[in-house]
Amino acid sequence: MVVAWPAAAWAAAEALVVRPGAAAAAGPADALVVLAGSADYRGRARRAAELYAEGRAGLVLLTDDGQRGGWSAAEQRNPLFVERAAEELRRGGVPDARVVRLEGVVGSTYEEAARAREFAASARLRSVVVVAGAYQSRRALWTFRRVFGGSGVRVGVEPAPTGGETPGPALWWLRPRGWRLVPTEYFKLAYYRLNY
Repeated sequence: MVVAWPAAAWAAAEALVVRPGAAAAAGPADALVVLAGSADYRGRARRAAELYAEGRAGLVLLTDDGQRGGWSAAEQRNPLFVERAAEELRRGGVPDARVVRLEGVVGSTYEEAARAREFAASARLRSVVVVAGAYQSRRALWTFRRVFGGSGVRVGVEPAPTGGETPGPALWWLRPRGWRLVPTEYFKLAYYRLNY
């Protein structure tokens, strides 16, 4: 068991991550949808800024989970994580005019997908790429494709890289945050498939 555990833990984490290929986004899209997530907003926003710089989309959509971050001495307040994500995008070279904050506060990936579909319909988008946390990427792709079903909008996913705020697949089990991400994601996957 002790010898097999590292390999099993790595495989479990890797199975959650959508890698580039048939399931991921191929080619440019009309918009990137950066999912909310206070713990990994930097990684997601930075990945979205890279994709924007590569010409993968000309518009970046942000969802808002209503969560506030730590104190900002510069702003003399606790900014929302969606505001912090917008700042990361700005630092990454995405102009403010190309960032849209979707209306309303969301409480789940399903709600994020529903808001994104509403916006896509009103803006007549034909394709979106979801920028999600690495371990959330499989569930995010499944959820968005389910919600966007019948809309004619092509959906792909680009996971934010691991490292920094998100432990890598090989050693996630050595960090408390890894235990909050990987095993919990399997419960979420099962819940989503049963309920949506």
